[in-house]
Amino acid sequence: MNFKQKLELSYRQIKKFGCNLSSLLFILKLFLKKNESVIRYVSKVYKKPIYLRNNTSDIPVYDEVLLKEDYRIDVPIHPSTILDCGANIGLTTVYFNNKFPDAKIICIEPESSNYEMLRKNVSQHENIVTYQAGIWNKSTYLTIENEQAEKYAFTVRETNEITRETVRAISIPDVMKENQWETIDILKIDIEGAEKELFASNYDNWLPKTKLIIIELHDRMKPGCSKTFFNALAHYNFEMAVRGENIFCLLKH
Repeated sequence: MNFKQKLELSYRQIKKFGCNLSSLLFILKLFLKKNESVIRYVSKVYKKPIYLRNNTSDIPVYDEVLLKEDYRIDVPIHPSTILDCGANIGLTTVYFNNKFPDAKIICIEPESSNYEMLRKNVSQHENIVTYQAGIWNKSTYLTIENEQAEKYAFTVRETNEITRETVRAISIPDVMKENQWETIDILKIDIEGAEKELFASNYDNWLPKTKLIIIELHDRMKPGCSKTFFNALAHYNFEMAVRGENIFCLLKH
């Protein structure tokens, strides 16, 4: 983020959480130049600590998720099961946990440094299960293709070669079976292009059991994501709306 973007974020921080000591300390740390220093923040809204790696993509993600509320749900829904695919460092999970404290949340993140921050951010919250894994249309193994990318932009591909860098992939039916879920109330998907594989096949046994999908599509990373996604949803009665980069898809009966 440049200086102007940090100023705009600081304004939203104060507008959202007030001009208090916690917000002022957060803003002070935001402008420090030390790379990879970790900002710890606690607010009256999010009462448990939130950890962000300063001068990384964690900061704009914090802005999008907790300040701008890109995952705000404007339909009457009282979820008991939430699946966060591409959980990154867990900010969306924290947001949903704050909004729906009784819901069980499963979050899935393949990249090790993100997963470490995810565990740190959700460790004091209840009803949250984490998987260090990728989400795919079957159980398999994945490798990260662009390890030098920003921490929110890792892409993966399927592999038959098992190495120390390989991560397992799990399917949505596997997640549901392991956790004894019959339905998914909210399915959030931000998986940097892997939605093309996820919606290419083997979706019939979970997609009609999903009430609300919130997804960001990544055709810029992997052409054909949108076509594959909309082709899959065309078999079911989903009502769609767009907010920012996210598409909200509500299953209508």
